[in-house]
Amino acid sequence: MHLVQTMAYANEAPWHGLGNQLSPGQPIEVWAERAGMDWRIESADVRFIANEGKDGNDSNRGLGSIRAFPEQRVLYRSDTKMPLSVVSSRFQVVQPSEILEFYRDLTEAGGFELETAGVLKEGRKLWALAKTGQSACLKGRDKVNGYLLLATACDGTLATTAKFTALRVTCSNSLEIALREGEGAIKVMHRSQFDAQAVKRQLGIAISSWDGFMVRMKALADCKIKDGAVEGFLRRVLTYPVNSNEGVNLTVNDSALKAAQELYAGRGKGSELASATGTAWGLLNSITEYVDHHRRARSDDHRRDAAWFGQGAAIKQKAWEEALKLVA
Repeated sequence: MHLVQTMAYANEAPWHGLGNQLSPGQPIEVWAERAGMDWRIESADVRFIANEGKDGNDSNRGLGSIRAFPEQRVLYRSDTKMPLSVVSSRFQVVQPSEILEFYRDLTEAGGFELETAGVLKEGRKLWALAKTGQSACLKGRDKVNGYLLLATACDGTLATTAKFTALRVTCSNSLEIALREGEGAIKVMHRSQFDAQAVKRQLGIAISSWDGFMVRMKALADCKIKDGAVEGFLRRVLTYPVNSNEGVNLTVNDSALKAAQELYAGRGKGSELASATGTAWGLLNSITEYVDHHRRARSDDHRRDAAWFGQGAAIKQKAWEEALKLVA
């Protein structure tokens, strides 16, 4: 089962091979139509039927009266009328059009290029991904491109999130770029109004973060790893807490560790490149490839969703932090 309901893409086909392909440079309006994002999120009062019966016998109950519950709202699609979620009356909706409009000035004047956009979970989650035009080439022609991802959800599972992401071309592994020390993304909670220009101003402070990221990538590619240190690195990254009668214990995910070891040792895409063979960069990419392409999930879409926003993203962040310790 696909989480992706509709999407559009330019350039290479996406991970699941679905979607409407567009030629590069299409206007926002075309993206909205082809990505299935040309509708609005509407809201209505939550209502319920209050039974009028005076005893516990259902046969004595009348039809009842319709009452409102003003603290909650139902969000639904304007095109299909399909319900999406029930939220607080204070919930600030971000419309599908706002996700794409965020990129209008960036694509028309800023050198960005939209690459994918679409609808997840029938409209509960929306995203768009654009290439920033920034790139780096490590030794062995190992190319990494910069992207900007903007996503939101109307079911309470995700704040409106903007983050820079690096994509390794040879294997499509993705890695979040830290905007500032200890911060990897700009998040606008749904209690607040989404202000696209304010978010872009915050991102603008961090545009130069690509330069720092590039320096770190090259340092990782130059850092040779002794065979004996590989398993220790993977164990530090691929541990998770388990509750037991004795409290919380840390357990190693042995199947994940074995898979990552094999990817690092030669099975991974791009693992034979000079930048990756026997290096910290190759070790990091064994984790990112495992998370993006091999980690157990109900579907490829669930895996990608986790790799962008969930536990998979947390694993990759931990791997990045551990890799940087190797070159400190």
